[in-house]
Amino acid sequence: MGRLFVVYLEGRIYSCKHCKTHLALYDDIISKGFQCRHGKAYLFNKVVNVTVGEKEDRMMITGMHTVADIFCVCCGSIVGWKYETAHEKSQKYKEGRSVLERFKLSGPDGSNYWSQEPHVGSSDADDV
Repeated sequence: MGRLFVVYLEGRIYSCKHCKTHLALYDDIISKGFQCRHGKAYLFNKVVNVTVGEKEDRMMITGMHTVADIFCVCCGSIVGWKYETAHEKSQKYKEGRSVLERFKLSGPDGSNYWSQEPHVGSSDADDV
């Protein structure tokens, strides 16, 4: 596989709950109004230490999007998805941005989020 280069972030960070690899800064959150199978999800302007999976079209609450799952570069856990293309004009702000599932993260204070009510299917929400 080769040598793994990991970016370390400073400040209030979200990290992979499995291996504690840094993923995103609190200051890069665009929206906390997204939903996923396990509950809450956050839209980030920038994430690090992830690999991007295959692109696929998914119908979400706000319409059709081309997305790719994103995985922690260290442990391989799926941590969210990246918006590649938004097919609706009003959703173009999501392109190139990533959603991290809160259930898969450790928060800036070290806490984990445990969903009380699982949701069926991937979805997103409008909260910009």
